[in-house]
Parts: sequence; structure tokens; C-alpha cells
Amino acid sequence: MSTLAPPKRPEIKTALPGPNAKQIIEADQQFVTPSYPRPSFKLVAERAEGVWVEDVDGNIFLDCNAGVAVCSTGHCHPEVVRAIQEQAAQLIHMCGTDYYYRHMPDLARKLDEITPVPRPTRTHFANSGTEAVETALKLAMHATGRERFIAFFNSFHGRTLGSLSLTSSRVAQRRGFRRQALDVTHVPYAYCARCPFNLGRCADGSCCLGGLDWIENRLFKTTLPPEECAAIVVECVQGEGGYVPAPREFLQGLRRICDEHGILLIVDEVQSGMGRTGKMFASDHYDLKPDIICIAKGIASGLPLGVCVARADLMDWKPGAHASTFGGNPVAIAAALKTIELLERELVKNSHEVGEYLQQGLRKLMGKHDCIGEVRGLGLMVGVEFVEDRVSMKPAPELRDRIEHESFDRGLILLGAGQNTIRWSPPLVITRENIDVALEIFDEAIAAADA
Repeated sequence: MSTLAPPKRPEIKTALPGPNAKQIIEADQQFVTPSYPRPSFKLVAERAEGVWVEDVDGNIFLDCNAGVAVCSTGHCHPEVVRAIQEQAAQLIHMCGTDYYYRHMPDLARKLDEITPVPRPTRTHFANSGTEAVETALKLAMHATGRERFIAFFNSFHGRTLGSLSLTSSRVAQRRGFRRQALDVTHVPYAYCARCPFNLGRCADGSCCLGGLDWIENRLFKTTLPPEECAAIVVECVQGEGGYVPAPREFLQGLRRICDEHGILLIVDEVQSGMGRTGKMFASDHYDLKPDIICIAKGIASGLPLGVCVARADLMDWKPGAHASTFGGNPVAIAAALKTIELLERELVKNSHEVGEYLQQGLRKLMGKHDCIGEVRGLGLMVGVEFVEDRVSMKPAPELRDRIEHESFDRGLILLGAGQNTIRWSPPLVITRENIDVALEIFDEAIAAADA
């Protein structure tokens, strides 16, 4: 596909999955772990460019998922590819745990400049989002001398044992692993369309205040003394929980609680960071200043890189306290530096502008389809929630799954999140023209699935 002009629409040439795809799926089912939570539709990607993905049978799809919010600059952006190629020809690996190279301070200096963590900062390099979260947890325990944490229902922070202790979006992620590794208390997240305090559609901030009250007047006075809490860990926009943006009062209230009790505020921006929400970080929408921030997914346009950025006074641990053989790999950092350059040059702005256009189009579809209960999001991080009806707001997960599948059959890649939401997280290079095509297909898919 890279030798061809990008198509204007998806091109589906075979039944899905096609014959070549079926062979690969069969081999995968024989030799690869069955633990991956793959959806019902079967995509076997061969190559990709921009917002277009071609499978092994020559079918071309419009990608509005970006490898789960990873390919921020689009698939195989030529400037990112060039940066990777040039770096791979010069230095692939030298292990920043033991040696030095310019790439690590170059990216750390840039992150000190752009992250919302109060300066000066220091950065630890890892390989993934869950590793960045593990770093933040270890750092919080080391810096405070405390061992307990607060996280939120419907959150997702990773699947390794420490971050899994925080994660609460699906029981399948915990089943079989017995008791959690860390002492974590989960509390209600401020989800205004589905108020956890049974206030209906909360428009006055009551659920925000309720969540804060839960912490201050329940936990702190009953089971979790605040002086034993190392950190509160939160997503400004819950990702796997259904693309749910938090109200401003909720996040600012968490900041206040942390300041009053010497608790650290860890913000997980693994999915919401790097221009995804129309600002460099979702925290920027709220004027929120975390003590520690976790970043991964979109930071390196598809190469494995996770970072934990913290206040420099917190990251004073001694040599050997925490390290990673591959974290901060020179090739991954080269991709990250080029990614940030592209984000600052044009793609954060495009995420904001095209994201507004996408949300307007989805709200028009909401007026047409009663099964859409809510459209919500920031920038190009948008959730569409499907319900049986808007009066009861009863979730319709089976309908959501059918719509996801009908969209794929028509050449549009989307992925579910939460119980009954479809997430839109396209590459940040997507255009209004691409959105028009995607909305047309989505409209058809909803009509077919809800018939």
C-alpha cells in the first residue's frame, strides 16, 4: 500500500477474514497464548500508512483505533520511519541502566519542558505503560515510606502484578490471580452519565463531591488512615473504563486532598497523553499538576517506550533501586523525539480541531439513533455509549459488539471500551474527509446492528 496513493474509502475485496488471514489465525491459535483479549472480528494486518491498514488478503481498512491509541502520528509516518532508520544504523542498544548515551537526557529534558509535573523533574525509562505505572508505585512507596494506595473503579493501569492491583475495569483481568500484590482501596470515579451515588445524570457536580467525600469522610475515618496512604492514582480520562473524562472539580479535589495529607498524586496518561485529547496531556485541560505522571502508548509512534516523570525531589532513590535493560532504547527515543516534534508542529492542533468535528458528527448520529446513550470525550479520545434506551440507560453490550463487527465488515476499525462503549482513537493525522467516511460507515453499521 505504501507505493499507492491513499484510498478515499476502505476497499473490502474478500470475505472477512480472507483465506490468507485464516491461515495466520489458525497458526496463532495453535502457538500463541490465548490470554490476549481479542475482539470478535479478525484483523490480520500486513502493512499500513497514515490512517489506512491493509490486511494479508489486500483488504484496506480505515483505522480509527491507531493500534489502541499508539500510532499517534499515523502508521509509518515518513519522518518517524526516517528517524528510526537513521538511529538503527548508528546505535540500536547500549543499556542505559549501565552506560550513557545522549538520547536519554535529550528526551528527559524535553519531557521536563512539556509535562504538567512541576519542574524540575526527572524521568525513568521503561518499555510499556504498565512498567511506567510500576515505576510510579515503587517511587511513591520509596519517597513517602507508606505502602497503601487509592485507585478508582473502572480504572485500567496495566496487567503486571503491581499495576493489576490498581486495575478494576474487568473481572477477567483479575480472575485466577488471587489476592492483589499491593494494598489498594478502590473508590467511585466521577462518571456523571452513570452517577455512582444514584443521582441520575449528574449535572451539578454532586457525584464529583460524593467521590471526594467518600475518600475524606469514609476511608480516612474508617479503614485507611491518610498518613498511611502513599498515593492516589487516577486517569483524567478513563481509558479501558469507557473513555470517561473526569469533571474538573473531581480532579482538583483530589489534588487538594493529596496536598492536605502529604499524599502523592499519580496521573496515568498512558492512553490520554501525547496529544490524544487535543492538548499534549489530558491534565492540561484541568490545570492539574501531578507529582508523578505515567506516559506510554503514543509517545513513540509504535515503538515500545514507557516513561515515568516525577518531581526531582521525589526521584532521589539510589543506584540499583529501579532500572530496565531495554527502557530508553536509543531507537525508541529517536522515534519519541520525532513524535513530539510532529505533535508540537501540527498534530495536537489537528487532534483538537478534527476531534471537535468528529464529536459534532457523532452527536448528529445520536439524534438519529436512540441506541446511542452518550457521546463524550476530549480531542480524538471519544467514547460512544450504547444503551437499550435513553430513559433507563441500560447498557447494551451485545449491540455494541455487533456494531463494532458491522463496522469492521465495512472496512472501519473501531474497538470497544468499558461495558458498552465504542472508543474512537484514530491517528492524529486523520482529516475531516476521513471522518466523513468513517461516520457514514458507522451510521450504516449501527442501522444494520440495531435492525
